[in-house]
Amino acid sequence: MAGEKIVTTNPKAFHDYFILETYEAGMVLLGTEVKALREGRAQLRDSFARVGKSEMTLHNCHISPYGHGNRANHDPKRPRKLLLHQREILRLMGKTQQRGLTLIPLKIYFKNGRAKVELALARGKKEHDKREVLKARAAKREIEKAFKGNV
Repeated sequence: MAGEKIVTTNPKAFHDYFILETYEAGMVLLGTEVKALREGRAQLRDSFARVGKSEMTLHNCHISPYGHGNRANHDPKRPRKLLLHQREILRLMGKTQQRGLTLIPLKIYFKNGRAKVELALARGKKEHDKREVLKARAAKREIEKAFKGNV
């Protein structure tokens, strides 16, 4: 998309979860966090979002300390507040109380100069689901290879 710079993605998200819906949320960040994000120094591995008291927070998202920061540098793993409309937060609160549904971040990016996170409402995959996806992908690859050989 135009005006969008992807900082980091969550590569294991599509492997470990069925993605049901996606949402875009703003992030409340400190100055050194924004500078570290612009350098691409973030990880989403094992991170998740939680709804509580009509606000949403992002947990376990690691944003490395800014290299040129001073003693006022940020804590890399601190919970960060996410900005969504109140009706979206209430809707997600109801959805995440259902058994097996969770909120995971898919990517962090800058859109029009503002840091955003793409959240997904997801259901965890079982081991046999992961194997089925791998088998289907391999079968699709074989079919495409066969068609390329015939043409």
